[in-house]
Amino acid sequence: MYSPKALPLALLLALSNVGCNAVSGSNDVKYEATIESLQQYDCPDWFRDAKFGIYLHWGAYSVAEQGEWYARRLYDENRPEYKHHVETYGHPSEFGYKDFIPMWTAENFDPDALLALFKEAGAKYFTPCAVHHDNFDLWDSKYQEWNSVNMGPKKDLIGMWKEATHKVGLRFGVTTHLSRSYSWLNTANQSDSKGPMAGVPYDGAAGEGKGLYPSNDGQSTHPRAPFDPPKVWRDNWVKRVQQLVEDYEPDHLYFDCAVPFRGSDEGQAGMDVIAHFYNNRPEGVMCIKERPWQGLYADGITTLDFERGKAASILEEPWQTDDSIGSWGYNPSKPYMTPDLVVDKLIDIVSKNGNMLLNIPIKADGTLDAEATTLLQDVGKWFTVNGEAIYGTRPWYMYGEGRNEIGHHDLESKMTAKDFRYTTKGDVLYALVLDWPRYGRNPVVFPNIVKMNTRISEVASVQLLGHDGELRWENHGDGLHVTFPKEKPCDYAYALKITFKK
Repeated sequence: MYSPKALPLALLLALSNVGCNAVSGSNDVKYEATIESLQQYDCPDWFRDAKFGIYLHWGAYSVAEQGEWYARRLYDENRPEYKHHVETYGHPSEFGYKDFIPMWTAENFDPDALLALFKEAGAKYFTPCAVHHDNFDLWDSKYQEWNSVNMGPKKDLIGMWKEATHKVGLRFGVTTHLSRSYSWLNTANQSDSKGPMAGVPYDGAAGEGKGLYPSNDGQSTHPRAPFDPPKVWRDNWVKRVQQLVEDYEPDHLYFDCAVPFRGSDEGQAGMDVIAHFYNNRPEGVMCIKERPWQGLYADGITTLDFERGKAASILEEPWQTDDSIGSWGYNPSKPYMTPDLVVDKLIDIVSKNGNMLLNIPIKADGTLDAEATTLLQDVGKWFTVNGEAIYGTRPWYMYGEGRNEIGHHDLESKMTAKDFRYTTKGDVLYALVLDWPRYGRNPVVFPNIVKMNTRISEVASVQLLGHDGELRWENHGDGLHVTFPKEKPCDYAYALKITFKK
């Protein structure tokens, strides 16, 4: 891709962006529900520039404070959630998932205050879960009577989220996890296999909660996306998601799977919805996961999403990581990651051409706990100093240096002052150092920012974002040497702004 001659950084940037048009988002394309047509998709620049979004899971499962899979696991006699449920609420034949819905009133929900906090945290888009695997829609659903307008909070939660999101100037999106529900929630249609309640039907099997619990057609209770769900189920799924797109106009749509559904449908229902989304939202960003065991996957038809993971290197096309500071649904027994780790994960993702969609667990009443609130505020303070090294940037020819890696389920960062990540904007290179150099470790040396690197010219200036004084730096044969000042300009990671001679 690169010639052996010295290339200006602007040209390197252009080369690193091969695959995305200068003006992206194909407004004039009419999409059809085929792989070939959907591969005309071009990720819009607003998403490439945004880099950071907020996400959350909220539902009747939040009442139990056991996480977002509680709706399924309360019916699994081998799970600790089942034991908790029996001890706290009663046997699932007497008190099932449907019985949490009246308890979920969202009495302290203030979407304007929450969106102000998310904006303060540095987010550029907000993408709440609109329907989880529990089959309960959080909008004024025309095709599912079990929804948050009719029951529970008796509010159009997605409509309220959208209004608050637009008030603070963020892009709005929704995630949908509905495609698994046909088998995932079929646990409600079973009974204990052992013990004193063996054979006693759970509430779904007893004929309660019709429409919330899927019909029991002999399908598996497997948690993955169902194989060959009936046409009536697929058609209902299509209608619900298409109504969500038409009535709430999200800029970002996300399936928690590949393209539904497996089996004889061969992904056609999912492609119908994706084409409908693209045709209705010309600047829309569609995210799916590369999970062939959940449905169809084809490169280029959407933006790729990694759940709690990330690309190992720079990808040509933009992508997204969805991650959570703790449990997806509120569960105070699950510890949160530190703000330092959130920042380091974000930087690592952005250096590889990705975005971070960060989930914040929310309580049943509609509030965040103090730890989550403080974490968001701390991340926002970091963005105030270093945002220019993140927003609107593009990858360099290499994403970074250093031996340490961030694990999928880490809670604290292992990164040191020898771990760097790079981003670019125009003719500027940003080198993000993922920890403050310890005493005696100055200067920090960047071995690839050196005269022998023909991809760059000689360094002209080096600044530390947030630091007003002069910065000592020198070009040496073994790399760029930068001596950090005594005082930190912020916490967590530190961004050097490097320019080059013309």
